[in-house]
Order: sequence, then structure tokens, then C-alpha cells
Amino acid sequence: MKIRIKDNSIRFRLTKSEVADLGQKGFVKSVTQFKTGLFSYSIERTDENEMDAAFVENQIVLKLPKAMIHELVNTERIGYEAQSGAVKLLVEKDFVCIDNTTEDQSDNYPNPSLNCQ
Repeated sequence: MKIRIKDNSIRFRLTKSEVADLGQKGFVKSVTQFKTGLFSYSIERTDENEMDAAFVENQIVLKLPKAMIHELVNTERIGYEAQSGAVKLLVEKDFVCIDNTTEDQSDNYPNPSLNCQ
């Protein structure tokens, strides 16, 4: 799982296996280990109807309704966006990059922009 943070906007991008794990286990989590401590970010299933997020003890926790997770796992739906206070949230499937990159993309979704029409 990757995140992109800019000011009051957080974008979570999930690979195929992470979307599957979210559907099966109800959560996915990533951890970055600094010399002085850990920073983590996770997505957790909730019974609530709205997407929400919090930052507690060096962790960003995004709560995603189970109906949204079900649709993300079982349909072509790309993602969801919401507002949590001042923070804009975006959760989406991670597509293969169009440009050259050294990043491992073997578990990413096919990029729809690469389809010839």
C-alpha cells in the first residue's frame, strides 16, 4: 500500500493482493521504520456508512465501510473519496504506471489508459 500526502489530502493506493486482503481480513497495514520510531498507515473495515480517518500515535487509520470494500473487491470500481474534517481522503486501486519506473508493479492493476481503442 502506498500513500501520497499533500497538505490536507491523503491518497491510499492498493495493489491487487492488498484489495484481496482487505476483503478477506478486513484490514491492510504498512509500516515505515525510522531511527526514532515507527510510522504506520492502515485501512480497516467499519460498520459505519461513511469513510473516515484519524491520526493517533504515529498512525493514520482510515475506516472504510464494508459495503465499499465489497464493491472495491468484487467490481471494476476504482476507488472512493470522502472528506474527514479538513482532510480529503482517496482510496483507489493502484494501476501500472504508463511511464518507466523501477518500482515493482507486478501486483498492480492493468492501467486502463494502456488499452488501445
